[in-house]
Formats: sequence, C-alpha cells, structure tokens
Amino acid sequence: MISAIEKDIVYLLERGDKKAITLLYENYADSLYGVIQKIISDEDTAQDVLQETFVKIWRYAKKYDSSKAKLFTWLYRIAYNTAIDKVRSLKNKTNKEVQIETSSVYKITTNQLNDDVLDIQKHLSTLEEKYQIVINALFFEGMTQQEASEELDIPLGTIKSRLKIGLRELKKIYNP
Repeated sequence: MISAIEKDIVYLLERGDKKAITLLYENYADSLYGVIQKIISDEDTAQDVLQETFVKIWRYAKKYDSSKAKLFTWLYRIAYNTAIDKVRSLKNKTNKEVQIETSSVYKITTNQLNDDVLDIQKHLSTLEEKYQIVINALFFEGMTQQEASEELDIPLGTIKSRLKIGLRELKKIYNP
C-alpha cells in the first residue's frame, strides 16, 4: 500500500517539481543516511555520499517507474550504489600511490639493454607505412589506442588491427 506522502512525492518527481526533493529529504534522509553509514563509517564522507545520493535522485527522477519498484527501494538502491562507488573510488586512490624511492624504472644499465632490439626503428621502416604510423604513435609517441585513433583519424578497430599485424611482421624479423 502506497502512503499519501509517497504518492505526492512520485507525482512531484514525475513533473520535475523541486518540492519533491524537500519532501524526499524530510521523509527519507535519515533512512538513506543509515544505509550509507553501514557502508561508510566516516561521518563526513557519509554526509557527502548522502548529498551525492540526493543529486542523483533529482537527476534521475523522471526515470523512476512505480510499477517496477517502490519509491524507497529505488532510493535505497541509489544510496547503496553511491556509497559502494565512493568506497571503490577511495580504495582506488590509495592503491594508485607511487613509491618513487623504491622504483627501479630509471635504473637500467647499458648492459641490460638487448642489442637486438636497438635497431627497431630501422626494421620498422621495412613495414608498410600504415603499420609504421600506428606503431610510432603507440610506442614512440606514447599515445593510447584511443588517442591514436582520434589523432590519426582512423577507427579504433583499424588501429588495433594494424598494431596486431605490424607487431606480427616485426616478430618475423626478430624471430625468423
């Protein structure tokens, strides 16, 4: 059974009436905050997630379909997913910290370089130009496949195919 207040909120949401957000906050903020706190223990972060939740609710208000889910179920899913996204985001930030002090990236000595591949650009010039362009963009200019696709105005699938074929041709040179 749908309560009168829920009917009013759904009616206002469907019409994009800003009164809906006030009614939602007054009637559901505490419950949604409880959902968020079960996932995020830090109070400030939980408050931020609650705010993000209400922004998402407003943004997707016209997509709510009362025939698919009760209003609270829909609100709960948005709050829950927003909290989970925040946890993942925070976890990714801490995992991406780089420890330069212990890095050995720049400690390559000349005797560690393979003399067989130092002439790669000479061998690259033996390939068809379309493969050279792609390999140069990806390996020597440091572009991603998407960036190369946009910069060279070549479809992404073609970039991938040319890379694969170009590398296969180079492999024939180095491993005859």
